[in-house]
Amino acid sequence: MTVPSLLHELPMQSALKSPSREALSFGGHSLSYAQLAADLRAFAAGLIDLGVARSDRVAIYLEKRFETVIASFGATAAGGVFVPLNPLLKPEQVGYILRDCNVRVLVTSVERLALVTEVLRGCPDLRHVVVTGGVRPEVDPAEVNLVAWNKLLAAPPHSGHRVIDTDMAAILYTSGSTGKPKGVVLSHRNMVAGATSVASYLDNHAGDTLLAALPLSFDAGFSQLTTAFHVGARVALINYLLPKDVLNAVVKERVTGFTAVPPLWIQLSQLKWPETVSDHLRYIANTGGRMPLETLKVLRGMLPKTKPYLMYGLTEAFRSTYLPPEEIDRRPDSIGKAIPNAEILVLRDDGTPCAPNEPGELVHRGA
Repeated sequence: MTVPSLLHELPMQSALKSPSREALSFGGHSLSYAQLAADLRAFAAGLIDLGVARSDRVAIYLEKRFETVIASFGATAAGGVFVPLNPLLKPEQVGYILRDCNVRVLVTSVERLALVTEVLRGCPDLRHVVVTGGVRPEVDPAEVNLVAWNKLLAAPPHSGHRVIDTDMAAILYTSGSTGKPKGVVLSHRNMVAGATSVASYLDNHAGDTLLAALPLSFDAGFSQLTTAFHVGARVALINYLLPKDVLNAVVKERVTGFTAVPPLWIQLSQLKWPETVSDHLRYIANTGGRMPLETLKVLRGMLPKTKPYLMYGLTEAFRSTYLPPEEIDRRPDSIGKAIPNAEILVLRDDGTPCAPNEPGELVHRGA
């Protein structure tokens, strides 16, 4: 069996190895790897049937659900580029991103389409809107072709465009906290290398269940999918309102690996975790900023058998460094060491390496 080099090959290879193994769960339903692979191929064939060309952008404006995952990996299987949109974005923000990266296809729900119909009129490159859950006649998305999800997946079989690992796979947009959101281009190689690297130091395996609580438009959120699919593990999708919802999901799904950001960890540390959670929760991971030491201390006290991983990175790199659990007591403020298959350098303005304790620019070198 060949080693995956393209993003969509991650779930497809796992489908060949273990077709009946559960790949996704959501809302009391599950999807096997065989079902996921079949849906990815059907979605890709549907895009080809619409005339989608290689590297055409496919934006996805949905909350976490099966269709979100299928569209993301199915877009790359067609040879396109997926653009995940944070479901909390306002219509004007959605319109900006659609225009900025010349989106050709938008995948959304009936309810969300009603919210963004007006801004779609100002997106000259948009040609098709794929709608989950049916299409309401009163929704008029201007000069675009409206396609029902089920109809798209019923298209005749088509092969996707030929792509290689250095071709674009995704464009992830930053939050825009310091200005307008910026699109970060990621290749197939970037994303597959990231999945391989993270899975290696987290010791992920096919028996894992990862909880996808972070937005899939966030690099760390989408990484839960790629990391799990790389090893044939299960991902439990959740759209939560309260931190208690997340904790309940960890318990109900018997989650073995859970990654979150500092604000969520702070909230979760204020809840009472069942003593039995640590029996199945093999690790927790923090990314997206520094976890307060007091928060880490509280979590470690409630989860004595669970390994904490403190991770740092960039949208462009998914992860740059991680602090191994065994080093936390000795150097709790350290950003750790480079992830596998990457090099982290501290350089001067002229590009030469800094001496120990000399301030410089942090540079990530890798795939």
